[in-house]
Amino acid sequence: MNFKSHVMQRLKIQGLTKTYPNGIHALDHVSLEIPNGMFGLLGPNGAGKSTFMRILATLARADGGLVTFDGTDILRETDWLRSRLGYLPQDFGVYPGVSAENLLDHLAVLKGLIYKPERREQVAALLQRTNLYQHRKQAVSTFSGGMRQRFGIAQALLGNPQLVIVDEPTAGLDPSERHRFHDLLSEIGEHIVVILSTHIVDDVHDLCPQMAVLAAGRVVLEGKPEVLTHSLSGRLWRKTVTPAELAELQNAVDVISTRRVAGRIQVHVRADERPGDGFGAFDPGLEDVYFATLAGMDGKEVRPC
Repeated sequence: MNFKSHVMQRLKIQGLTKTYPNGIHALDHVSLEIPNGMFGLLGPNGAGKSTFMRILATLARADGGLVTFDGTDILRETDWLRSRLGYLPQDFGVYPGVSAENLLDHLAVLKGLIYKPERREQVAALLQRTNLYQHRKQAVSTFSGGMRQRFGIAQALLGNPQLVIVDEPTAGLDPSERHRFHDLLSEIGEHIVVILSTHIVDDVHDLCPQMAVLAAGRVVLEGKPEVLTHSLSGRLWRKTVTPAELAELQNAVDVISTRRVAGRIQVHVRADERPGDGFGAFDPGLEDVYFATLAGMDGKEVRPC
C-alpha cells in the first residue's frame, strides 16, 4: 500500500483565534507554516493545543483567521479537507465486542471507501503496517493502550490522507510501545504533513525536524529543534541546592526549571555568565529550551522538569 505524496503540501495558518463563551482565549492570533514532514507542537496542559487540533480537523469553528492546505481554505471547504485528513484524537472510543478488522472496515465505509475489494485490501494493509494483523479478530475494546493507539493510527490512514493530526499519541504508553509508535510516525511523516501535538518533549526531539511551542493560546517559539537548542549553548548553569537556597535564587537569577536529585534540588539557571559559586555549565537539551521559553513568558513560573 502506497502512502507517498508526489506533491509537496503546505499547511498555512494565519491569525487563528478562538474564544470560548466563558471568556477563555484558547487561541490568540496563531500563525504557522507547516510543510511536508513531521511538525511538533509542544505546550503545557491548557495551552490551546487540543482546540488548535480540533479546528484543523474541522471539529470546531474558529472565531477568526485563515487556514489553507495546498492553497484551499479549509475553514470553508470542510468536506474537501475531510477527504484528505487523518485524525487521531487524544481519546477515542470504540464499539465493545467489535473486532479490529470489522471496526476498521466500518470506519473505511464512513470514510467513503465503498468499493469492497479495495476497502478490504486497504484494511488488511493497514493492520499489517500497524502490526495488528495477527490480532485482527480480537475486539479493539480489549486492546492494550499501545495496541489501541496503533489502531488509532490505522484508522487515521484510511483513504491515503495528505494531512495527519495526532494529539498526545504516546501518553501512557510503555517504552517499547512508545518506540514502536515513533517508528510508525516517522515512516508516515516522510511523505505527508503530520502534526504531532504533545507535552512530551522527547517525542518532538526524536521525531520532528520542525516545531513550535504554544502557550496561553499563542505561538511563543518556532524553529528547528537543533537550532533552538544551540541558541542556549553557553548560557545554562546548574547547581544542587536546599529549598531555602532555591527561594533565594528565584529572587536573584533566571531560574528556568528544577528537579529532585537524591532528595535534593537541582536548579537550572539561564545566565550569560556563571551566576555564582558552585554552578557548572552543561549542554542544553530541547527540554531546557522548552522550560526556558515558558519561564520567559509574562507571569514567569518555574516548572519542574
